[in-house]
Amino acid sequence: MPRLGVCAAGLVAAALAWAGAGCSNNPWPAGSAASNTLFVSFDERSPRHLDPTSSFGAPEAPYTYAVYEPLYQYHLLKRPYELVPRAAAAVARPRYVDKAGQALPPDADPALIAESLYDIPIRPGMRYAPHPAFTLDAQGRPRYHQLSPEQLRDKFSPWDFEEPGTREVTAEDFVYAFKRHASPRQETPAQSLFVDYVVGLKDYIAIVKAEDAKVTATLPPTLKDKPFLDFRRWPLSGVQALDRHTLRLRIVGKAPQWNYWLALTFAAPVPWEADAFYAQPGMADRGLTMDRWPVGSGPFMMTEFVPDRRHVMRRNPNFRGETYPCEGMPGDREAGRLDDCGKPLPFIDEVVATIVKERVPRKQLFTQGYLDMPEIERNDWGLEFLADMDASPATRALYERRGFRFPTVADGGYWYVGFNWLDPVVGRGETPAQRERNRKLRQALSIAIDWEEGYGRIFDGQAGEAAHSPVPPGTFGSREGQPLWHNPVTHRLVDGRVVRRSIADARALMVQAGYPDGRDAVSGAPLVLNYDYFRAATPEKKAEMDWMVRQFAKLGVQLELRNTDYNQFRDKMRRGKAQIYWWGWTPDYPDAENYLFLLTGAQSMARFDGNNAANYQDDEYDRLYAELRTLDDGPRKQAVVDRMVAIVQHDAPWSLGYFPYVSMAYQPWLHNGRPSLVIPDRLKYLRLDPALRAARVAEWNPPVWWPLAILLLPLAGVVLALRRGWRQRQAATARTPAPI
Repeated sequence: MPRLGVCAAGLVAAALAWAGAGCSNNPWPAGSAASNTLFVSFDERSPRHLDPTSSFGAPEAPYTYAVYEPLYQYHLLKRPYELVPRAAAAVARPRYVDKAGQALPPDADPALIAESLYDIPIRPGMRYAPHPAFTLDAQGRPRYHQLSPEQLRDKFSPWDFEEPGTREVTAEDFVYAFKRHASPRQETPAQSLFVDYVVGLKDYIAIVKAEDAKVTATLPPTLKDKPFLDFRRWPLSGVQALDRHTLRLRIVGKAPQWNYWLALTFAAPVPWEADAFYAQPGMADRGLTMDRWPVGSGPFMMTEFVPDRRHVMRRNPNFRGETYPCEGMPGDREAGRLDDCGKPLPFIDEVVATIVKERVPRKQLFTQGYLDMPEIERNDWGLEFLADMDASPATRALYERRGFRFPTVADGGYWYVGFNWLDPVVGRGETPAQRERNRKLRQALSIAIDWEEGYGRIFDGQAGEAAHSPVPPGTFGSREGQPLWHNPVTHRLVDGRVVRRSIADARALMVQAGYPDGRDAVSGAPLVLNYDYFRAATPEKKAEMDWMVRQFAKLGVQLELRNTDYNQFRDKMRRGKAQIYWWGWTPDYPDAENYLFLLTGAQSMARFDGNNAANYQDDEYDRLYAELRTLDDGPRKQAVVDRMVAIVQHDAPWSLGYFPYVSMAYQPWLHNGRPSLVIPDRLKYLRLDPALRAARVAEWNPPVWWPLAILLLPLAGVVLALRRGWRQRQAATARTPAPI
């Protein structure tokens, strides 16, 4: 009996242990909740480019801006957005020279300015994260720059090398980074823009292209690892290192917007050693590239990269140090957004991102506390959770009880309905009389499209603030949100409130346009307009399109929907064949110029393959834009923006749609979360309370014991059968006669 008892007890103990572990749905290792690790997810695929020269996509930005340090960054809290130093020690003010190289005063006529000179001080003491590209041998030569295929046999990450090294970041690294935008071997999305700004870059591109053709002439075109192209060999006149910590940029003419580009990773330092290291034969086949294993001086470094499965970044032990801001906007202190004033960044030790392809499981993981935020790439998760709360009182009670936070702001993005200026009905018009009729038609339609209703109350998963101009809040020159300021064409003041004009007002404009009750006043034919949309008519999108049809129907106008995929839509827009269309814009930088240029004649999509999808053209508007491009923030710039906005309101080439909300979802233990389309480097500001997380995760996910009962029932039967068999065997032994 004792032996059976021990055996049965062991089985029961093993079953209990297995059942207890099996009932846990925690996707992370035991004890992870108490660590200083941020847990997030991503969908679809891993970032394709973590090389700062090539990276320009939203899914890549949280990683590249955590690893690399551009010259400038945006203040986390101040609005309108304010540039502050990052790798630079100060935001440099340009000096101006004429064609003869003679100095000009700061207020010089822009027409006289041949070049703007930016002498940018680089922070001393910045060091790169540990990486084998910097390791030196006893003779002071790079230790891992001449590796044989045999030496690479077991190397699949920089951390597989025995001894990583580092060195200080210098001005020459920024020179090298700008030169890489001339590379013919990789994607260089900034090249087409930089070539118009940086003195000598066009000639430099030609030199590099010729040299690359020379060294690769006898190589197979499919070869992944091409010989190292050392950009240090050729000088670039527009980018120079004056000394170890001073960078000079020579920019064509006067370009106040240039500073914004220096806040992108295109302007982050790149060490030549990294290029040389990754150019070695066999590296690409092992996934050893800058696109997967970036080399920077930022607060984090990539320590694990499993394509389309898992990414891990850890604190860079060589990070120079930075502190949380102590200034903000009114109300920030009261809201707790300055509680970490002066504390060293980053707060988090590690970031773990794993793929979760479906939205429902991802939301469930967040609700259970296993994700601190659903993901770090997208800025619309909060809207989805808020929509769930509006749809279900039980869900609202649960989310409020658990203390989830969904901060929401209108920030940068823009959606609108555009009218093709080349169209004879809704466009400019050939004669003065036709122009006036068409303008009144566009104004009437702009009144009828009730953006406050559609994207303020109905489509709450895509909500935003109705726009009165093309310039969003948070941008210098914007008057959005100012008391009583409004678009006088579509809105008016009633009892001190801004309200949309009535359908009666729109119908009066329709009469003046020659379409009473939506019919041609001469022929009596119904007015039928075509609406192009670049997405399939899924149930969600169909609801939006049906809503748009109803907006036009208020005026008796029939709207014909034309759904196509994006490629077909884009082709139609390029040919100027759409009549009315839906489109949007996400800015490259937060300046009014980056929105107002969308309606300049030189940007006509049909004529010049530009970004002006409406093909709008107005001489006064274009003259003002030419001036706007040279203006620093100040009273004159505000006046120019105001006049350009007034022209757009009057002509109505767009129904000025809405600024979509940026909204994230944060757990109660995650602090300093502030959604933004403009600021990509927000990871370093996030602070965790691991003790609170561990307690809440345990509270929200108590052990589930009923599977144990299901397991123990058959196990109890087995034990009883064993016991019965043992007793029968004992009884049989007792009845056996003793031998004589």
